[in-house]
Amino acid sequence: MSVTGQLLFSFVRHWSRRAADGDAASAEQGRLVLAVEAVHAVAARGEPATVNAVAAEIGIDQSGASRLIGNAARAGCLGVAASSTDGRRREVSLTDAGHTMLEQAHAWQEQVFDRLTEGWSLERRDEFHRAMADLIDRSHAIDL
Repeated sequence: MSVTGQLLFSFVRHWSRRAADGDAASAEQGRLVLAVEAVHAVAARGEPATVNAVAAEIGIDQSGASRLIGNAARAGCLGVAASSTDGRRREVSLTDAGHTMLEQAHAWQEQVFDRLTEGWSLERRDEFHRAMADLIDRSHAIDL
């Protein structure tokens, strides 16, 4: 019996539910990064980064995504404007500060990956990268 799926979801739960060690500032920073990462991911797929698209990306309701986006916009990380095709929709984009935050978050993520895979061969790291990329691509192609 394979438990690979369980292992994958255990890993996801560990990293997605990590507490900020009771530090309110770190928790808020994490929420800002979550919003910036979500907008970046939606836009990278060539989709309009609307509030609803960000909500779907994160897996929360529209009102929660709207609050996250509002907080990130007030922090200067995101810009919000009426859609050029539908004035009733709001589209979200990264500001310069948002791009800087994203770069810093990605650098931290690479540092964590380096620590987690210390001692792995370059071949093993590359194969893991390819497998994860395949999983992510497939996850966007199927509807569960």
